[in-house]
Amino acid sequence: MINNSIWFSTGFEHILDWQGYDHMLFMALLALSYPPTQWKKLLGLITAFTLGHSLTLALSVTNLIHVNQSLIEFLIVFTIAVTALFVLLKNKNTPNRGTVIYLIICCFGLVHGMGFSFLLKSMLGHQQSIVMPLLMFNLGLEVGQVIFVAALFGLLFLMNKKLSSVEMYFKTGVTSLIFVVAIILCYSRFLNILQE
Repeated sequence: MINNSIWFSTGFEHILDWQGYDHMLFMALLALSYPPTQWKKLLGLITAFTLGHSLTLALSVTNLIHVNQSLIEFLIVFTIAVTALFVLLKNKNTPNRGTVIYLIICCFGLVHGMGFSFLLKSMLGHQQSIVMPLLMFNLGLEVGQVIFVAALFGLLFLMNKKLSSVEMYFKTGVTSLIFVVAIILCYSRFLNILQE
């Protein structure tokens, strides 16, 4: 039986190493979608995403929902591509859709949560109680996510203060790169679906 600290560190490490790169690409896009002065909107988006992925992580691990892994892996990178495209096309004149954007991000979180569940299920095996492992794994994910977003947002804040002329090019460049990576991954993972 694995103790709680191991579940926490597994969630934490999954986010901050290469295994969680698709999740971090999505988090980076959220951080790039608003200027540092609008940190409350970013916090709202991250909360909506967290609610979504926490729900489906719990439902999937407890076998209340069953999903095709290849399809979910494709949908994860598809959400990244769509979000990157939105960030690239968004400008000051883009209308604020209020709660709609939070619902969309929450739905994207639902998809990402199912992706996390594959790792957690493989580790749980036939363990009787899953409440604490599920909670600690999710807490580890969240702490890793907060550290990543805070670091990126801190960098953007400094750029906004010191290098405001570079900030726009940095955001556009990083977002464009993420979009290209997401499209390549979409193609690769779509082929995996076809081969099943």
